[in-house]
Amino acid sequence: MAKIKNLLFDMGAVLINIDYNKTIHAFQEIGINDFGTQFSQTTASPIFESLETGKITEVAFYQQIQSQCSNTVDSTAIKNAWNAILEDFRKESMDFLFTLKKEYRLFLLSNTNAIHLDEVNLILQKQLGVNQVDDYFEKAYYSHKVGMRKPNADIFEFVLEDANINAAETLFIDDTQMNIDTATTLGFKTHLLLPKERIELLTYY
Repeated sequence: MAKIKNLLFDMGAVLINIDYNKTIHAFQEIGINDFGTQFSQTTASPIFESLETGKITEVAFYQQIQSQCSNTVDSTAIKNAWNAILEDFRKESMDFLFTLKKEYRLFLLSNTNAIHLDEVNLILQKQLGVNQVDDYFEKAYYSHKVGMRKPNADIFEFVLEDANINAAETLFIDDTQMNIDTATTLGFKTHLLLPKERIELLTYY
């Protein structure tokens, strides 16, 4: 069995706490009652998939959401509703990354978008005094920047080639089963992070 040399982390519900219900309620308040069917842990409608793969701009996203609202809603209200999903970083987990960095190569692989990434970095700056999430990793791969998203195999293959790492020597940690399934198929070692688990309490070997 190959020794683990690399750690590949998801971000949402692994390093930062998220709450889908808060965003569902926030979108209901601006007149969109089916947000839960448009975006969830396992699904993304064409609008949200396009946003998370960088195929549409923030402005285009706001315009498409506005077209679904019965009342006039400005982009700030939509931005706030969309960002309502984001809570605080898991401080102990983030601190533990510095410990792991001494022994492993660390990478991030996140399905996200420009709106969320800006907000995530603001939360990080205010909470932990760190400028950006990228500072914790050798390299961070964001779906909207590479034009691909999990659970599709192409984004995992892209990371393997770009980082010059071997799947068998890489542990992938994510909170979504279908992402874990793809990584497992590609030869990664994997760990499905359960809601009460934290990365600083896992065994790395």
